[in-house]
Amino acid sequence: MEIKIIPFENKYSKDFYNLNIEWLKKYFYVEPFDEEVLSNPLEYIINKGGYIFCAEVNNIIVGTYALMPLPKQNAFELTKMAVSPNFRGQKIGQKLLQHCIKFAKANNFNRLLLYSSRKLENAIYLYRKFGFKEIEVENNCPYKRCDIKMEYFL
Repeated sequence: MEIKIIPFENKYSKDFYNLNIEWLKKYFYVEPFDEEVLSNPLEYIINKGGYIFCAEVNNIIVGTYALMPLPKQNAFELTKMAVSPNFRGQKIGQKLLQHCIKFAKANNFNRLLLYSSRKLENAIYLYRKFGFKEIEVENNCPYKRCDIKMEYFL
């Protein structure tokens, strides 16, 4: 199985939406901000200087992640990372994270931040494995489900 990591195109908007909505509904609920961003990835991510990448297997989008600029924090937020339930356990999340770090380094990003939940044990394990370190979550965190914040210096 060949896994390709490809840049986002508007034709992948539905895949981006569906992959993220699936895990949000499974583990949490879809917050209004999630719905807005996932429904308008060009407006909320790409047009604000961010990036979205997709994992593709046999012309099917099976995973995704986004990088959103956080200029006040001199960082990019790693966000909206998801893998199709039918393709979990095949190291696609690992390949997405490897791509993310390589892309961030190649583009001279200072650091990556992410917000998550300890409930997502596999994701937290993966982030730690790749060198993300836990830091304090700010009081005005943008996500209600967040109980862990992590950073990675490049």
